[in-house]
Amino acid sequence: MMPKQVTVRLYGALNDFLPPERRGAEFTHVFTGSPSVKDLLESLGPPHPEVDLILVDGQAVDFGHRVEPGTRVVAYPPFHALDVTAMERVGVPLPSAMRFVLDVGLGRLAGFLRMLGFDTLWRNDAGDSALARVSQEEERILLTRDLGLLKRAEVRHGYFPRHSDPGHQLVEVVRRFQLAPRMQPFTRCMACNGVLTVARRDDVLERIPPRVAASHTGFQQCPSCQRVYWAGTHHQRMQALVEKLRGLKPDMP
Repeated sequence: MMPKQVTVRLYGALNDFLPPERRGAEFTHVFTGSPSVKDLLESLGPPHPEVDLILVDGQAVDFGHRVEPGTRVVAYPPFHALDVTAMERVGVPLPSAMRFVLDVGLGRLAGFLRMLGFDTLWRNDAGDSALARVSQEEERILLTRDLGLLKRAEVRHGYFPRHSDPGHQLVEVVRRFQLAPRMQPFTRCMACNGVLTVARRDDVLERIPPRVAASHTGFQQCPSCQRVYWAGTHHQRMQALVEKLRGLKPDMP
């Protein structure tokens, strides 16, 4: 029996999931059975939440389309610059409220997103099933470096940060989801995700160092965990980071 094969070409950031020799080029892929185009693409590496448009022999198809031998499969990541609204896209429109849930390995990134004002869930003991369920039920964007988790069928919105450094991960996420115009810095607790409220100095004296009480008048506190925030040197560094993020341009496919 002759082996089944298709021609595949991936564009943009989807190439990150391919071995170097297949990136940016058309290649032949041998397969068995009658897989859906979703299963075929995920077997090559890219998780389905990062795929926005699939063409088979030039025609847009959905994830359930069955792959036939001899066809040409082309996949694209989300578009920011090109108008593809008239085509059938597999990418699910992002929720109107940008809310996130992160896996256990992305705690520092979670803190950064909270600093920017985004509702971000993170626990250091959250299991894969719980993360996928929360992502689906609460329409949260799942951020994880676990490809198996991102490929779960119930995950609709997700992203795999390429870098291991939290600062670089933050830049990636802001670009990928065009977060700069939505940022509301210093409105959430970086520790627990609570919404900060204005606090009087007299009300937080017992929870701040004497030198801070003597030199600052403006404070915020988290009603949930009681953490107190003020505009110290760390705040100035974060403000500089916010300004840098405001100037980022979105990624292109």
